[in-house]
Parts: sequence; structure tokens; C-alpha cells
Amino acid sequence: MIALLQRVSEAAVTVDDETVGAIGPGLLALIGVQRDDTRVNADRLLQRVLSYRIFGDAEGRMNLSLQAVGGGLLLVSQFTLAADTASGTRPGFTTAKAPQEARELFDYLVSQAQAIHPTVATGRFGAHMRVALVNDGPVTFRLQT
Repeated sequence: MIALLQRVSEAAVTVDDETVGAIGPGLLALIGVQRDDTRVNADRLLQRVLSYRIFGDAEGRMNLSLQAVGGGLLLVSQFTLAADTASGTRPGFTTAKAPQEARELFDYLVSQAQAIHPTVATGRFGAHMRVALVNDGPVTFRLQT
């Protein structure tokens, strides 16, 4: 699994002009599910997302995790993160998990996050979403399991 983390002051997802998920300060995590991913990958990725130290401490160093600062987590499925871009000028998606299986794994990730983190919001899997964010820094990291 892949997570593209963006530290945000705020972020929101809209579908058909309806806000379906929003957070204040925290992390926007765009999630790509790859063909061989399992619940083990989802659990590991979630642990890393929640504990990755990218928030400033008292000295301004990136030394605090999302859990430590109590920020929000906005999880948004984005199958294009699993694209094969190694050659050519058009992405291939043979490395992405089939949509129904990816949905099940993404839903599992969301349920696990909601069970252990107080503020979790999501987009809508498979929908055309508009994601608005105010990137804080900007700070963006790519995690992969």
C-alpha cells in the first residue's frame, strides 16, 4: 500500500458539491492499493501514518506524530498512486488492486483508523472527488509497505 501524506492546516473532500469528509490541522493521506496488498499491509501502513513524526515540537523540529498532536486524519482513496510510470507517457494500472478488492482493503484501513484514532474522515471510494487542502509547510511524504 502507498500513502501520500500531506501535513495540512485543513482539508476537505467534496462529491457532487457535498462535503463528505473534512478535518482541521492534521494529515491528508491519499491511499493507493496495490495488487498484492493485504490487511497486514494496511495495518502496517496505518501504524506508520499515525506514528510518522512530521509535526513540529517546541523547537520546531519534525519530532511529533499525528497521534502526539491529536490532529485529524483524512483518508482518500487514490488508485493512481499504484500506477506503473516506469516507461512511456501513459500510466499503466496493472499494479493496482482490482476495484472491489481495493475497496474492501481501503474500508478495512478506515475502520482500523477509526478504532484507534479520535478524528478520522474519508472521501468516497470510486467517486469523482474534489480535494481541497491547505498544505502546512508544505510537508509531503510518500510511505509504502
